[in-house]
Amino acid sequence: MRPLSRVAFIGNSLPRRCGIATFTTDLQQAVASSGAGMETTIVAMNDRGHSYDYPLEVQCQISDERLEDYVRAADFLNEGGFDVVCLQHEFGIFGGEAGGHVMALLSRLTMPVVTTLHTVLAEPTSMQRNVMERIVDASARVIVMAEKGRDLLRTVYRLPADKIEVIAHGIPDFAFVEPDEAKEQLGFGSHSVILTFGLLSPNKGIEVMIDAMPSILRRRRDAVYVILGATHPNLVRDHGETYRESLMARVRELGVEDHVVFLDQFVDQATLLDFISMCDVYVTPYLNEAQMTSGTLSYSFGLGKAVVSTPYWHARELLADGRGILVPFGDAVAIGNEIAGLLTDAARRQAMRLRAYASSRSMTWERTAKRYLTTFEAARRSRMLSVIAGAAQPRPSPLMAAPPEMQTGHLLAMCDDTGLFQHAIHSVPDRAHGYCVDDNARALLLACVLNGAGEPRLEEALTGRFASFIQHAWNPENRRFRNFMSFDRRWLEDAGSEDSHGRTLWALGVCARDDASASRRRWAAALFAEAVPAVEGFTSPRAWAFALLGLDACCSLAGAPDIAISLRTLLANRLLGLLSAVETPDWVWFEDGLSYDNARLPQALIATGVSMKASAYLEAGLRSLRWLTALQTTPAGLFRPVGSDSFGDRRIAPKAFDQQPLEATATISACLAAWRADGDTQWRTEADRAFAWFLGHNDLSSPLVDLDTGACRDGLHRDRPNENRGGESAVSYLLSLAEIRQLARISEDRPKLAQLQALRA
Repeated sequence: MRPLSRVAFIGNSLPRRCGIATFTTDLQQAVASSGAGMETTIVAMNDRGHSYDYPLEVQCQISDERLEDYVRAADFLNEGGFDVVCLQHEFGIFGGEAGGHVMALLSRLTMPVVTTLHTVLAEPTSMQRNVMERIVDASARVIVMAEKGRDLLRTVYRLPADKIEVIAHGIPDFAFVEPDEAKEQLGFGSHSVILTFGLLSPNKGIEVMIDAMPSILRRRRDAVYVILGATHPNLVRDHGETYRESLMARVRELGVEDHVVFLDQFVDQATLLDFISMCDVYVTPYLNEAQMTSGTLSYSFGLGKAVVSTPYWHARELLADGRGILVPFGDAVAIGNEIAGLLTDAARRQAMRLRAYASSRSMTWERTAKRYLTTFEAARRSRMLSVIAGAAQPRPSPLMAAPPEMQTGHLLAMCDDTGLFQHAIHSVPDRAHGYCVDDNARALLLACVLNGAGEPRLEEALTGRFASFIQHAWNPENRRFRNFMSFDRRWLEDAGSEDSHGRTLWALGVCARDDASASRRRWAAALFAEAVPAVEGFTSPRAWAFALLGLDACCSLAGAPDIAISLRTLLANRLLGLLSAVETPDWVWFEDGLSYDNARLPQALIATGVSMKASAYLEAGLRSLRWLTALQTTPAGLFRPVGSDSFGDRRIAPKAFDQQPLEATATISACLAAWRADGDTQWRTEADRAFAWFLGHNDLSSPLVDLDTGACRDGLHRDRPNENRGGESAVSYLLSLAEIRQLARISEDRPKLAQLQALRA
């Protein structure tokens, strides 16, 4: 393995104004200076459409809410030949729910990831926990800056000890100096100086320190409190300078305006070090203990300052054993007494300064960079070993060793020269129920899916038969598709349901994009354009969803009709509106009840959100699908689709039976669409779980498929499988099998790619 030479950092970066930006930039510069030939770069996070005048070290930027930027950044890093990526994680700097968008980047990387966690929550929300667990799973090593972080990762997140490193926040290597020279330089020569610096926000507790000033001044009349820092940009954006103005009003009310100085500046490091140098006491009066690290505390401690702080996690560790003073949260009297005591006892203050400075020498950026480099090398070694182990012994799926082979014998038996039969008695086609456009549209979808690499294509004549059925179903007089046809080829209606029309449009859209025959692609596009306007007047949410999936395919083609583009927005907004109107914390759905093909609704929003780059659609789709998959998972971890006995129930947990293949297929497709959208490997697990339902991992532990013929039973009753094997069930299983097999091929290819890159290195 060649020496480490290229490292990329992901996080905020100067000149963006925040602590993460300062940390990322300082760490990048320290690593870049650590040895000859070390190349470093930063992938910078931009907030809410803002842009910054970055230095040359920033070679890639991500707008936090643009999912495609995360994918593009992953491509940049993979193609750039970086040895390690170091992620700076804070929930607030990444887009998506609880910052989940970052997984679209991490899941695609081919090099090891080392993640620095700037916050570790003791009581995360379910979504914060989910995102954190996905991030640490994707990381070869995790770095925290305090022992408390290690403890929380072990106890709350169950992370193994050998995956965690504790590396203190870096500090500049600055000489131990007395404050007099800096005081004179900055105009505070006649004062005892108390300092706080950093971006102003209400959680910093500045008002508590202001309340302590009168008591300090009674014992030290020359005291001045310097508050150095601009207001946090997010606070300014949302509330202007209301917070700063409230602090200044408090100063006036207390009559201490001659002893409190506000410096509304975001200063460079040299100026900052001058200000720290001049203070006699540094104070961090934060209001919340859940502060895993503080750069302002680290810098002041590292310059040998007497520090008074509230006991948040980082301060509790850093200032222990007399290296500083801890006071209760929100206690102005205690803060005032301790600061006044230090300002009036020079010997005690000096002894505390010397202890702090001596203790901080291991925290200089040079030493911190060396520890990071050691961790990077360990991550590379563990990644290499896992690649080698993976190549020698492939990891099976948690639910099955490998997907079955594609078998289409039963599907062929269910077809005649008209099309696909609806029903069967056991495995024998039931002519009494004839045909429907729903099933033939699904069959055309399957034919298009099987055009993909590695699968046996359906016979050209059979694909043409499905297309011919759809063409014959079109009723030009009312601009609608018929649905049901008897065995003697008589249409039983002039127009089918809205849902069958929408599903047929879905098949036509996919056919126009993916069919092997150029002529049939042109046919499908033309019929799609003719049939799609009717959807505007539909009221069925599932018809909207099916049509959206067809529009997603059709709109990816050159020359898509204008109405297709406008309809896509209209239908997606309708689904979004339904979700907004019905959703509650306990019922994250589009309707008051659950019905059939449920997962197609979130799938349509996810697909539309990705292709239209519309985060509102994507987030709504992911949110509702996450709720649905949780609802469809038993306590034992089995997939349990919404049973048809539940249809018509309002806002209650779904009944277990009857369970139908259609629901498993919809769930698999939706989860894989979600995985492609945000990179969360949990979606792949959910897809595997749903597919395993076909194979016997279900409430009855009974397989629904015949692996030799591709036949699939029509569902699960309370006490037995339905032994009939109709057209809908067969196509549902084969569609799901095709998707799972494609997923398996992707999973096989990634370790091979990583192994090849490792060997080249």
